[in-house]
Amino acid sequence: MTSDQQPLKRVLVTGGAGYIVLSIDNHHNSHNYALDRVSRIALDALPANASKEERDSATVDDHLGDLTKAEDVRKMFEQYGKGGIWGVIHVAAHKAVGESGEIPLVYYQNNVSATVLLLQIMDEYDCTRFVYSSSATVYGIPPHIPIPETSPLKAESCYGRTKIVSEGLYNPVAQPNRWRAISLRYFNPAGAHPSGLIGEDPRGRPGNLLPLLSQMAIGRVKDKVLKVFGNDYPTRDGTCVRDYLHVMDLAAGHLLALDALDPGSIDKQSWASIPALHAAPALKTPAAAERHDVFRDMKPKEGKFRAFNLGTGRGQSVLEIVEAMKKATGKEFLTEVIGRRLGDVPDLTADPALAEKELGFSAPQPLEVMCRDLWNWQSKNPEGYDTKPANGQS
Repeated sequence: MTSDQQPLKRVLVTGGAGYIVLSIDNHHNSHNYALDRVSRIALDALPANASKEERDSATVDDHLGDLTKAEDVRKMFEQYGKGGIWGVIHVAAHKAVGESGEIPLVYYQNNVSATVLLLQIMDEYDCTRFVYSSSATVYGIPPHIPIPETSPLKAESCYGRTKIVSEGLYNPVAQPNRWRAISLRYFNPAGAHPSGLIGEDPRGRPGNLLPLLSQMAIGRVKDKVLKVFGNDYPTRDGTCVRDYLHVMDLAAGHLLALDALDPGSIDKQSWASIPALHAAPALKTPAAAERHDVFRDMKPKEGKFRAFNLGTGRGQSVLEIVEAMKKATGKEFLTEVIGRRLGDVPDLTADPALAEKELGFSAPQPLEVMCRDLWNWQSKNPEGYDTKPANGQS
């Protein structure tokens, strides 16, 4: 670290061993090996003359814990003391639309109650910068496509409703001159790190379309036919349309959100020292470090809270995704149309204009690249993180 560079800040990522630095995770739907590989990517990208602090920052401090248990969360915060954690990215949640309708109380406990507990303990330890992983499902069936942030929040699924309730929790929590909070409403993250070292590897059968197709193509999921939930939606081919964005662009969006919580806190040299994200086009320049205050229009007595869509503004149907994965993998996929799935809506395509203007966000990588990177990850890791590499490394 040079004399004119600000000290690095400690950020907690809940659920950090999942598809996306400090992490707390119970590994319910993730693998701790993912964090080892993140560290490998970060260390390999450091310059030869990297400082000890830069090398230390490339290693993720992993804490095994359950966010629904106060003792687990408080123990981790106690380790770093008051003010020791600069901010939190709250990713951890149950996230399957169909499953949420089957076990709604479990979803409310895990997604809402755990968020309340986390905010309470953050407040105790003077950690008042918060980035929340929300979802496009909060919009339900929107009146307009693409969807702006001003659309009514009318989720059709239990999962989406837990996200609405959680957003409602920390909106009033964001007291003036103390808390700053940003909700990132994800559309559909896809792809993997271009190295093939890290990618999506849920425990059990994948609930998302793209990893399901990749596991079918590699033979990990034995199904011979993909079941399509409905083909009578008011879309171009009758199947549901979703806005897919590359996971690297999504990761870049989180860094932009962190910067927006404290404008200017991430200087140009700090942007250059985040090697694990160098493949993300959204971070090619440090221009975001000179952005204006995203909370500038808040009234003096209003909480510092903003919500932003993270998407591309381009939607693809289920059948278009199947065709794209066919090209990426060279495999054929048989499909069978069955009835609609509870909680699904016809079209969730983002209007990302606000995030582009206020955060400097962009998601330029096309579907072909997402499928290519996903298949690269799956081909190199047929059994996900349980694949035994030839060189003996994890």
